[in-house]
Amino acid sequence: MDILVINCGSSSLKYQLINTDTEAVLAAGICDRIGISGGQFTYKPQGGEKSIQNTEMKDHEVAIKLVLEALTNPKTGIISSLDEIKAVGHRIVHGGEHFTHSAVITDEVISHIEECADLAPLHNPAHLLGIRACQALMPSTPMVAVFDTAFHQTMPPKAFIYGLPYEYYEKYKVRRYGFHGTSHSYVSKRTAEFLKIPLENSKIITCHLGNGSSICAIENGKSIDTSMGLTPLEGLVMGTRSGDLDPAVIDYIAQKENLSTKEIMNILNKKSGVLGISGFSSDFRDLLAADENGDLKARFAREVFAYRVAKYIGSYTAALTGVDAIAFCAGVGENAKFIRGKIVSHLQFLGITLDEEANLATVGVEGIISTPDSKVKVCVIPTNEELMIARDTKALVSKMK
Repeated sequence: MDILVINCGSSSLKYQLINTDTEAVLAAGICDRIGISGGQFTYKPQGGEKSIQNTEMKDHEVAIKLVLEALTNPKTGIISSLDEIKAVGHRIVHGGEHFTHSAVITDEVISHIEECADLAPLHNPAHLLGIRACQALMPSTPMVAVFDTAFHQTMPPKAFIYGLPYEYYEKYKVRRYGFHGTSHSYVSKRTAEFLKIPLENSKIITCHLGNGSSICAIENGKSIDTSMGLTPLEGLVMGTRSGDLDPAVIDYIAQKENLSTKEIMNILNKKSGVLGISGFSSDFRDLLAADENGDLKARFAREVFAYRVAKYIGSYTAALTGVDAIAFCAGVGENAKFIRGKIVSHLQFLGITLDEEANLATVGVEGIISTPDSKVKVCVIPTNEELMIARDTKALVSKMK
């Protein structure tokens, strides 16, 4: 079964065509600057050359049309007709409390995604654009919504309830939802498989570390706590997001700088994190280079990031009452050897010793980076959210037959 996986942003669209029998990526690419001048369409077929086309895309329907035309192109396409695409899987950031699992897209499902738009104003409206564009061009093809928040709906109330008047939860559903659920789900399952431990009797902490970062405590395959909250702003210090801070900071800076709440939130989301601390970049490669040249703020940014990750791992070890394995994934987790080393250096109390050679050798591939005598296994497991979306889509569509 060939499944098209779509991940829409407000001005971008990432896609992969996956054969779910072999789990091979048949084609992949991105549509950049949708609705903005200077649009760019990238297409890379399996075994073929990557092509980049500068083209204007006035909306998501135009972008989707470009994707479908590329996939069926007589010379460079990977399929002969759209009939070969048996389903489309859409990544949806926020499903609120309504969705505990992925769902076949219906008018009712779309309505619920719209209801969650105020919880993810930068994401859910964009996802809906992608859904409607696909429906317009592929009206008879079944579609599935795969929610970032669904995996975390197994969290108990003690983990997701905030210390606020309970009426705000009752009236507005203000609570911790968590994100990166598709990644945490995939990586926890793959970690158990890779380490040959039973998922149904395991305690795993997954660390999705990238420009957006979150940590998840997973017991017997189910999320029991996670670092992101009502929105992706809570938790770790990230690329441009502040992560946890005293809420009084918002009012204090607003008064000192004569800024509105909206302006402060923009700072916390887009101008903070390691970008804010370093003063020049959210890219950990830039921070490494600057640190090596003696830039103290770049060093502070990296140390703060690693320290916050280690603190969360420590607290989630307590939440799980122990831990069998810690897995690093995503751009920083899979590639930033120094950051992983810094994090693990704080975890010696768990009986963990870093295997320095293994850590240096494990970049973007699966591997164990703790020593054989460590009481807890630490590993690198590259995430694959698109494959997880394809798997969920296949499972639901197969039930429809």
